[in-house]
Amino acid sequence: MENILLVTASKKSADMLLNLIRADGWQPARILIAASCNEARRLLIENHVDLILINTPLSDEFGHDFAVHACQNTLSGVLMLVKSDLADSVSQRVEQEGVFVITKPISRSAFYQSLHLVNSSRMRVYALQKENRKLRERMEDMRVINRAKCLLIAEKHLSEDDAHSYIEKQAMNYRQTKRDIAEEIIRSFT
Repeated sequence: MENILLVTASKKSADMLLNLIRADGWQPARILIAASCNEARRLLIENHVDLILINTPLSDEFGHDFAVHACQNTLSGVLMLVKSDLADSVSQRVEQEGVFVITKPISRSAFYQSLHLVNSSRMRVYALQKENRKLRERMEDMRVINRAKCLLIAEKHLSEDDAHSYIEKQAMNYRQTKRDIAEEIIRSFT
């Protein structure tokens, strides 16, 4: 984990959580601490964080609305610490959004296991986002290439296969991508 945001109402609980995080051997680049959800929202706007650890309840709200907000607006892993008698009801409200809920008091081993699960989940989300970005780029490339092929068919009276071959040959000859060649074709006809 690179950056962690601790959201907890008391200095004592912040120190305890910091000790737990560091005792596992994790050395985050930065640990930000917020005493309220409003302060945490502000920190999220100003900073990228990989893990958000919310020790409920907080001074301005319980914390579940902030947890949902964080999951919907960031790619951070979100972990809530909740008293055991409230854990089931809080879980029902937030787990659909991707918030992990663990009960207090928490054992050291359960805490570490939860941190690792959240981190694994976050890494999977990052991988899916990266794959999604690649697919979007490929779709955009195909759209531009198809537009250039349509222009070649309409203006140069080439067949679709010939237009495709022309773009591929130009890309090889000029050592450019097919999209670059397609964009040049589009510019030349518009």
